[in-house]
Amino acid sequence: MRRLLLAACLFILAPSSVHATEIVAGVHLIRGEFTPGIQPDGNSVIIRGTDGLIVVDTGRHPIHADLILDFAAAEKLPIRAVINTHWHLDHIGGNRLIRLQFPEVRIYASGALAGARKGFLPRYRSQLEDSITHTDDLEQKIMLKAEVDLIDAGDELMPTDVIAASRALSIAGRELRITLEENSVTAGDLWIHDPSTGVVIAGDLVTLPAPFLDTACPARWKSTLDRLAKMDFSLLIPGHGAPMTRQQFATYRRSFDSLLACAASDAKKETCVSNWITGVASLTPDENPRFMRGLMDYYVDLLRSDASEIAKRCGIK
Repeated sequence: MRRLLLAACLFILAPSSVHATEIVAGVHLIRGEFTPGIQPDGNSVIIRGTDGLIVVDTGRHPIHADLILDFAAAEKLPIRAVINTHWHLDHIGGNRLIRLQFPEVRIYASGALAGARKGFLPRYRSQLEDSITHTDDLEQKIMLKAEVDLIDAGDELMPTDVIAASRALSIAGRELRITLEENSVTAGDLWIHDPSTGVVIAGDLVTLPAPFLDTACPARWKSTLDRLAKMDFSLLIPGHGAPMTRQQFATYRRSFDSLLACAASDAKKETCVSNWITGVASLTPDENPRFMRGLMDYYVDLLRSDASEIAKRCGIK
């Protein structure tokens, strides 16, 4: 169960104090939360178009999606489109509430969620049901049942428009470049370049306080970061964590490469964990060291796990 629960295990739902912050003109960020005791939400980015809003990723919890809807109401603008960078529930869970409020919204994503609904998500759901049966903790039951309900929302989370190849999109009067990466963090990840501001929205291709490797192909992920490094951007918004300058992204990339090299060596696990924590220290000044160490202890083990399972995530049969 720990693997499918992203090493954070049985989190409870807690209210968010996060609100939308304008990071560059016309681009707002609602920070997701990934802390002990809270099932995570990914970052959401809201881009203002000439006749409406574009939302990149919608979080997991209703309280996170409500922040997006509150922003739209305050701006008196409709949400014209949602772009999901990948299918993880902490990035697509708000799709259904946004659809209820804006039935004409277009939802753009790769086709990877369809595959996850046949593999990862049914296995995860089965383990959630088993945990519901075997716990007497009411808060845990509520959290677990909410996660089951989110998986069962199924069709309400799916895209209206599948991005099958990298392409330019004109949405709500905004010109964006969408790049599809296959078998990287998931079977299909999108990252978005807004040339008018120089912002790149990377989804979980960049995450702090740890790289979330549960569904990833590490080697392909490394290649994706190499391609991102060649992009002309001034600011990168990760799937979890604070926005990064090019220099900060370079620090993240070096730490990621070092982590993969360490995990592939005969170095002690503690060495790999400590190297990561030290490498990204300037990017994670407010993180709980014990929480980071627990996450990285799990992810180094995952990198050293069954090679055949990692090969499957790399698209190798």
